Amino acid sequence: MDTVRIGVVGCGAIAQIQHLPFLTELAEEFEVAAVCDVSPSAVEYAAKMFHVPNGYTDYREILASDIEAVLMCHYDPKTEVVVASLDAGKHVFVEKPVCYSNEEFAEIAEAGRRSDKVAQAGYTKLYEPAYEVAKPEIEGMDNIRFVQVNHLHPNNDLHVGQFRTRTFDDIPPNVIEKTRAARRLAEHQAIGDVPPHIRRAFSTVAGSMIHDLYGLRDLFGAPSRVINTEIWQDGGAVSTTLEYPEGVRCVATWVDLPDLWDFYETLEVYGSRKRVIVSYPTGFSRDVAQVRIHEMDEDGTTFAKEPAVDWESPFRRELRHFHDCIVNGKTPRSPLIEAGQDVALVIDIVKAFLNRDC
Repeated sequence: MDTVRIGVVGCGAIAQIQHLPFLTELAEEFEVAAVCDVSPSAVEYAAKMFHVPNGYTDYREILASDIEAVLMCHYDPKTEVVVASLDAGKHVFVEKPVCYSNEEFAEIAEAGRRSDKVAQAGYTKLYEPAYEVAKPEIEGMDNIRFVQVNHLHPNNDLHVGQFRTRTFDDIPPNVIEKTRAARRLAEHQAIGDVPPHIRRAFSTVAGSMIHDLYGLRDLFGAPSRVINTEIWQDGGAVSTTLEYPEGVRCVATWVDLPDLWDFYETLEVYGSRKRVIVSYPTGFSRDVAQVRIHEMDEDGTTFAKEPAVDWESPFRRELRHFHDCIVNGKTPRSPLIEAGQDVALVIDIVKAFLNRDC
């Protein structure tokens, strides 16, 4: 098996809890050759904890090394590093959100066209074993009447606290300001000059509800229109109604419940004789999703089944798939180039609220 030399940009919670442990475990597929973060202490900690030989605080240094691939899970926006990585001839794996604005994505897409390397979006839910079971069940349904997404989100600290993670406060002030300025520019490109609660909602849809949106696109294609959007709870709650081809409609809701332990995220697809419900764990969990299928047979008897699903983490599965694409020339199941549709939809969802009285 060909081992891919990979570097990780961003040494925060998702890297410490999911990506670096699984990359280390997948030693036949990957050699973690370097880590990079704008916090020197985060670099030192991650390199020591995961036995990585090289650490950098400037992404240009990691790109100048002999790595073959880059996994990006650093603070947004990621556009500059994505474009530079592709131009440097590296395979790229980009955690969500890929970017915020259509203008940013145009830069990424152009870099992708210049490159012959694998470019994969970190769309974890597509690699959930339960989703893989549910997808053919949904695609085989006749007369889908209604689709519903519920995403009730506690404070991430409640779940991150179950793991040994470290945070540090030694990021240089000029780096912080540069990152904030780039994020403000991207947000302004996307939705213009809006109040703070709208920016908060936009960030929520782009950074968390995006999991639900790309799953819907994978099942039903791009929506034909955003019917309406509501934002309330000071930007901590968003509900949108999407219309998909052939008249399928989905109501998708995300609500911040900061002090509630239970994370609750479901994809529910209802037909006239069948319904499929996928329940997802938080992305900071080592659990896997579950699927429940309700059906009615020709005699009118209703029954339910809960298929057994693989225990393998979706984070591990998507990394193995990334390796397969690099080594064996497979086409990514979550190609970076298609993420532009999700970026555009996030913008349209928020703009549906801004334009609701027009």
